[in-house]
Amino acid sequence: MKTKIFIDGSEGTTGLRIDERFRGRDDVELLKIDSEKRKDRDERKRLINASDITFLCLPDEAARESVSLVENEDVCVIDTSTAHRTEKGWAYGFPELSKEHRENIIHGKRIAVPGCHATGFISLVYPLVSSGILPASYPVSSFSITGYSGGGKKTIAAYADGGRPESYQSGREYALTQRHKHLKEMHQITGLDRTPLFSPIIDDYYSGMVVSVPLYTEFLKGKKEPGQLQGFFEKYYAGQRLIQIAAPDDETVAEGYLPGNGLSGWDGLKIYVTGNEDRVVLSAQFDNLGKGASGAAIQCMNLVLGCGEDKGLHL
Repeated sequence: MKTKIFIDGSEGTTGLRIDERFRGRDDVELLKIDSEKRKDRDERKRLINASDITFLCLPDEAARESVSLVENEDVCVIDTSTAHRTEKGWAYGFPELSKEHRENIIHGKRIAVPGCHATGFISLVYPLVSSGILPASYPVSSFSITGYSGGGKKTIAAYADGGRPESYQSGREYALTQRHKHLKEMHQITGLDRTPLFSPIIDDYYSGMVVSVPLYTEFLKGKKEPGQLQGFFEKYYAGQRLIQIAAPDDETVAEGYLPGNGLSGWDGLKIYVTGNEDRVVLSAQFDNLGKGASGAAIQCMNLVLGCGEDKGLHL
């Protein structure tokens, strides 16, 4: 019997990418909503409760409303919004972090997909804090560069506009008030004592991103040089299909540049450890629409269904 899937918010960027990943799959049946009824509460409620799994690709308030419409206790909800990522009773959809995270997803009925910036940050910081290498009291800072697709339809349209301002042709730092919507999960999921300093940059390309965390090695447990940290991440993520650790002779590192769009279209994540014995920079390179959104949502669904977690993904 095919798994019945409903995408609430199927016309948004993430919803469209999730829909694309079902092409060619014969194990699912997509429940479609008529375009003119996509905001009809009763029709959405009917489809949500008729599904086995519902993906929420909506703004936060709309996502909360959709959850309130669930009456069928067998429905599994996978939410790609910010609404439930730190809520009690919701599994955090990053299975590679720990056995507990993976089990919570496999057995969960409420799963929150991580934010794109948070995915990169947490992939680097969570292992270090949970292993006792990075003190929870360390005042962590981070910066990122991302393609404009992460901003949604309005941002995509603004960048595609031939009459756009000249400033759009360069990287633009944003979230200047230090209130980026991903900060809450970046803080809470990693177990840091304080909210990290975070400076994201949006740039003039469609998709892909790099999230970086600079660290002073003298404050780490033991003096961790780049080679030692690389070995740590290789061991921590050993056997994880969707996460790779760049080797010291990696071609990208050898060139001296780490492009934001280097893994656009790929659903995995690649970690780089660069720097020297005094200062290191940990970087996560991935597609903000892949492991940072729709790819991660499909991975979570695959785990719920008990099939290969990379089924339907681009790897």
